Amino acid sequence: MHKNSVIEISQKAHKKNIDFLQKIFGKKVILSSVVKGNAYGHGLAEFVQMAFDNGIQHFSVFDVEEAKIVFDTLQNKATILIMGFVADEDMEWVIQNQIEFFVFERYRLAKAAKTAKKLQQKAILHLEVETGMHRTGFELKNISRVAQFLVKEKENIYFKGLCTHYAGAESISNYYRVSQQIQQFNKAEAILNSFGIRPEIKHSACSAASMMFPETRMDLVRIGILQYGLWPSPEVFVTYLNTKKTKEDPLHRVIRWKTEIMSVKRVKTGEFVGYGTSFMATDVMKIATIPLGYAHGYSRSLSNQGRVLVHGKSCRVIGTVNMNMLTIDVSELEHVKKGDEVVVIGSQQNATVTVASFSDYSNQLNYELLTRIAKTIPRKII
Repeated sequence: MHKNSVIEISQKAHKKNIDFLQKIFGKKVILSSVVKGNAYGHGLAEFVQMAFDNGIQHFSVFDVEEAKIVFDTLQNKATILIMGFVADEDMEWVIQNQIEFFVFERYRLAKAAKTAKKLQQKAILHLEVETGMHRTGFELKNISRVAQFLVKEKENIYFKGLCTHYAGAESISNYYRVSQQIQQFNKAEAILNSFGIRPEIKHSACSAASMMFPETRMDLVRIGILQYGLWPSPEVFVTYLNTKKTKEDPLHRVIRWKTEIMSVKRVKTGEFVGYGTSFMATDVMKIATIPLGYAHGYSRSLSNQGRVLVHGKSCRVIGTVNMNMLTIDVSELEHVKKGDEVVVIGSQQNATVTVASFSDYSNQLNYELLTRIAKTIPRKII
């Protein structure tokens, strides 16, 4: 287990985010916690247990591997929905344990029905419709045939949900495209209804769509980035502020990533720091090395750009980020020493390095940066 740094996850912050979102969505809308990508880097098992303790009873994952971790953590206490990959050899486990899953092609639909018949236990399916994302989902022209199959296999298939995913709801530039997708989704539902088939629930909203297009909330919202205290994009945040006529951010960051200084030394004017010649001291400098690098998820693109906090002050990353180490400029800190706390993401005293600013330096999305944080770093619920 990696001991060079720790990621703290705030249960209080998460609860505040959930309370805010449920107030926005209303009590009748199910909030599904999206925990794919190691719970957006927050630590899947740890985060799921915390979220459950905070009242979440529905979790959405990408694949069976993630579903098994959630299942092992919570057993049968919560609903688990697989939105992506289910290998043939895992289909029996999924159905036996009443794990719900997306179907978006005829092969998977047939495989689910066949496996369910063998097990004499219904497969719980969510039918994904292709509405314009052009990734996965049944085309509108095929919905009638799917409906006929569902009628034929009603003894083996429980049609739980009708769903889709929007292409870029976080940007107003995609307004027309998303609006067209909503119309396509409604058409698919109408076709199913004409065969006397109605899903128990309808869902289509991710974090961005749930805020930008209220009509997409339906019966369930699949909330990822918002629950972690981050906005899908600046546009979504500004839209919220304008709609509510407020200047305050209602979200609270859940994650705090910290490490400590492992070495402090001085360099002379004209000396190069680290590999190559990407950084040369233009004056006598005091530098510190910390035991984090790109192997831990601290991007190499943050070389000579990143910022960390020491003694409540912002310190610049200098030189090239190594696999396991990086160097920072601590010249302005008078009493800095080995073992002092370094905050990579989060707050220290009155200063903050947000995930947003962190990703701005590296030209990465919030999502990308978070999911790249090494799984070996311990997650601690506080």
